Amino acid sequence: MSEKLKREFIELLEKDLDFRYSVAGYLGFSEILKRLNRIGEGQNKLWEEVKKLWIEVKTIREDQRKLRVLFESFGRALGVTLEDYTASAVKLMLEDMGYPGAEVGKKTLLFNNEIYEINIFCDDPLTVGEVTLYIRDVDEARRELEKLLRRIEIAEKKENKKAVLKVLAVANASKEVLDHLKTMAEQRDIRLLYGREL
Repeated sequence: MSEKLKREFIELLEKDLDFRYSVAGYLGFSEILKRLNRIGEGQNKLWEEVKKLWIEVKTIREDQRKLRVLFESFGRALGVTLEDYTASAVKLMLEDMGYPGAEVGKKTLLFNNEIYEINIFCDDPLTVGEVTLYIRDVDEARRELEKLLRRIEIAEKKENKKAVLKVLAVANASKEVLDHLKTMAEQRDIRLLYGREL
């Protein structure tokens, strides 16, 4: 920029209030645009990271689904089910509670002309449990607990004694569902087994 042009520019800034405001507005607007561009670039990077995370979550979910299918296939091939694994864990729990030799298995009870299948059952000491491979959400968790509570009630009436151990075993659930289950199970004196505990 020539010296003459610089002087004219400064003179206009000093004498012409409208020109001064226009330049100031432009400079401020320009800075705002630069900042918005930087924010936009940051936001684009953030969305790229979110997209990568979402792809990872989808991959993990797909891997979990494959593992469940493999686990079920493996169990069927060996003739072993999740209920069998849970029954073994409950048997050890009963031994730790002072009941060595307790027999833990499945049980079918007839009550008011309805058949109730109980995944985990021991008559001495009375133990009642339910086993599920996957709980999707909090509503399903509530239903599973209600199902277990109904079976406990029926078993206690049929056996004419209180359950010493009540168990809900869940192989897979989200952290939110597990947190909810832990709270609900604790309130009802139910032992919650999940994931690696099985």
